[in-house]
Amino acid sequence: MAKRSARKKPIPVIKPGATKIPTSRKIVNNDLAGFTRQLSAMLAAGMPIVSAFLALDEQSDNVYFKAVIRGVREALEAGQSLSESLRKYPAIFDRLYCNMVAGGESSGELAETMARLATFLEDAAKLRRKVKAAMMYPIIVLTISIIITIGLILFVVPVFGEMFEDFDAELPAPTQGLLNLSAFLQAHFLIFAGVVVVLYFIFRKWKRTPSGAYRWDSMVLKIPVFGKLNRYVAAARFARMLSQMARSGVPILSALRIVGGSTGNLVAGKIIEDAAIVVEKGDPLSKALLDQEVYPLALVRMLQAGEKTGNINDMMDSIADYYEGEVDSMLTGLTSLLEPMLMVFLGVVIGGLVICMFLPLFQMGEIVGRG
Repeated sequence: MAKRSARKKPIPVIKPGATKIPTSRKIVNNDLAGFTRQLSAMLAAGMPIVSAFLALDEQSDNVYFKAVIRGVREALEAGQSLSESLRKYPAIFDRLYCNMVAGGESSGELAETMARLATFLEDAAKLRRKVKAAMMYPIIVLTISIIITIGLILFVVPVFGEMFEDFDAELPAPTQGLLNLSAFLQAHFLIFAGVVVVLYFIFRKWKRTPSGAYRWDSMVLKIPVFGKLNRYVAAARFARMLSQMARSGVPILSALRIVGGSTGNLVAGKIIEDAAIVVEKGDPLSKALLDQEVYPLALVRMLQAGEKTGNINDMMDSIADYYEGEVDSMLTGLTSLLEPMLMVFLGVVIGGLVICMFLPLFQMGEIVGRG
């Protein structure tokens, strides 16, 4: 009996200019670098751009990205340039991407520009995965420890409490405090959980406001150890993006304004946007970045050396390589440091609960021994 052919998902219609596209974050993080690398290879091989997009359309597994690729191809067939066609889908192709493509078109080196852009996206994805992987372990351990602690307080401690009711002796203060906490959580757990959920959504809403997002990004940069890590990540992203845009023929002022909105941190981005104003007045970029607290002084000094030699692009690549290496070293050190600290934390929390529960039993043994 013949197998039924798999039913293909219908391709959705995505209107040009749509700022929200389903799975857009997944597309940008997982698919965009591969798409850019394939497009670069096809253009370098001499394939017409419309034919290249037709091939990319057939290869894409994400129906939403397939719809975007199809929309870009239709715009190309209508006579628009690639950068103009990509700008119709800002949820996937941001200003940095489109401006680098525009620079490649104006310089006649579109294939080379797409290759540089693919390399940049791959490096950014690699850095993002490293940071995410390093942060995931402590988050998982802390979450599990909190769940275990709440479970013990809600379900195990009350069993000991019923057993301790037969004691005539007064319970130790730590044990009595734990029993009181258990009774409180049992009586008001839904209220407590509701308050936590409400506070979480209030925090998320506050973080999405312009002032809240700026304050949060400012706090992130000031956290001990992790703040330095985030500053190094911002420095690496800034240097890499500026170098790639300059090599693609994007004017320095336009590049600075675009990079300012793409650093991933509003405070770091605001510094770059302010630096663009200073550069527009005729001062060097290193001077504009001299008196600020986010980008390291070593970056400014290396940039000064590049400006003096007239070789800023290579220097910015060197800066990006240096700070990406520093991020790698910090992540390795943090991972090795966090593991024993988390084990100690778990031991203190779980061990503390166990000791609080067994203190009355120790006292009962002493009483029996005296008798």
